[in-house]
Amino acid sequence: MKKIPPFKNEPYQDFSKKAAADKLRAAIQKVRASFGREYPLLIGGKEVKSEQKLLSLNPSNKGEVVGVFQKASVEQANQAIEVASKAFQTWQYEPVEKRAERMFKVARIMRRRRNELVAWCILEAGKTWPEADADVAEAIDFADWYAREALRIGSWQPTYPFPGEKPEQKYIPLGVVVVIPPWNFPSAILSGMTFAALVTGNTVVLKPSSETPGIGWQIAEILMEAGFPNGVFNFVPGSGATAGNAMVEHPRTRMIAFTGSMEVGLDITRRAAVAQPGQIWIKRVIAEMGGKNALVVDDSADLDAAAEAAKVSAFGYQGQKCSAGSRIVLHKKIYDRFVEKLVPRVKRIRVGPADDPASWMGPVISQSAFDSIVGYISVGKNEGTLAAGGEADDSRGFFIQPTVFADVDPHARIAQEEIFGPVTAVIPAKNYEHAIQIANCTKFGLTGAVFSGSRKHIEYAKERFFCGNLYLNRKCTGAMVGAHPFGGFNMSGTDSKAGGRDYLLLFTQAKAVTEKPRKK
Repeated sequence: MKKIPPFKNEPYQDFSKKAAADKLRAAIQKVRASFGREYPLLIGGKEVKSEQKLLSLNPSNKGEVVGVFQKASVEQANQAIEVASKAFQTWQYEPVEKRAERMFKVARIMRRRRNELVAWCILEAGKTWPEADADVAEAIDFADWYAREALRIGSWQPTYPFPGEKPEQKYIPLGVVVVIPPWNFPSAILSGMTFAALVTGNTVVLKPSSETPGIGWQIAEILMEAGFPNGVFNFVPGSGATAGNAMVEHPRTRMIAFTGSMEVGLDITRRAAVAQPGQIWIKRVIAEMGGKNALVVDDSADLDAAAEAAKVSAFGYQGQKCSAGSRIVLHKKIYDRFVEKLVPRVKRIRVGPADDPASWMGPVISQSAFDSIVGYISVGKNEGTLAAGGEADDSRGFFIQPTVFADVDPHARIAQEEIFGPVTAVIPAKNYEHAIQIANCTKFGLTGAVFSGSRKHIEYAKERFFCGNLYLNRKCTGAMVGAHPFGGFNMSGTDSKAGGRDYLLLFTQAKAVTEKPRKK
């Protein structure tokens, strides 16, 4: 294999430049022209139909059917696991260099098809232009980063020397990995979990989110083009309660990589813990779940920088990020001044169709999400002071104005429960130590941010702010592959640290081999 250059994060596109904007507009038109097409299951390299179908809708215009997808039956889900298990018998011995070569090819194909993938994220997931572009850039990063990481850990690893023996250790693949990604990062998280499993020598059965299966199909096409053998990767959309549970419970499933809600993650963990007849291993589970993330602002902070970061953290991609800043905890000395800076910024946010580049916020993902968020806004009106937003309109798409509630008690529902929408709660704190206590007073522990000009306060946060990803004097969203290994504590999940140096180890098992040379 030729020398591989150092990893670099994929740069974002600048859509203020006409050439870049024109290319994306053309890609959006191309994807829209394909609306209504039917897509198959992919099992063992064969295109398969099912009796039941699911429709993917454009959340900016719910009358538009993005695509018609198969809804896999339990029998088809079981078949996919069995096909992947058979493919594992040969794929596990594929040299790591060959697997990495294919993953580097995936990155190259994704760069070539980048605008098309961005357009899918805009039209199927309701992401605005910059958010969609960042999603695809992260997926490319995962391909590049995990290929390099597989090469780093893929050969025999030295151990502590022992006289008269040659001890070594090697990380070998696990088997069939069921990948269950969320809809909110339909390119990045889906790709990250899938690529990590494949490049370490596992086979994959992918059950994409029912909200965004079209983006999953694009990744399936790319993996086929990159030369992954039949059966090594299988594309099986379907109901979580039927096909998904069957995949999790199948005795040939070795691992489940899941990102989504706390409730579903806990259910998957419970089901995976039950050994099925014929099962000869303990299933491994990555369960990355929710967040109720806090931005803490003390009385020495740059309030303008903090207010801008709070806006972006709370309302980027309509607040539909597990890392979203859904709580803003303010030192009482700067409380009023900060709110005066935040509210006008929020009121200037333009909400509209995601394919309109003038939209800073697009729609929420679905009718059920819309209804849930509107319900929380009603709750918030009894738990705080409505300082901005509160309006919602689902007549065409699922649009909700960015909403700020002030003077919220830290134990109120809107300060404790994951809303997963454009709603944030502003909470006063008596002092800095109290602010950190408030930040820690939920069952989650994913991300957090502290804005402070005090070195003492920053060091205090490093020790006392309990979350998997803590950011100092910057927003609490936007983890970059390689730089910010991502995963959370408590009910935020298993702290898998996606995009970090430990992540691929979760998809492997360590085999220690010790040889005692024969005496001559």
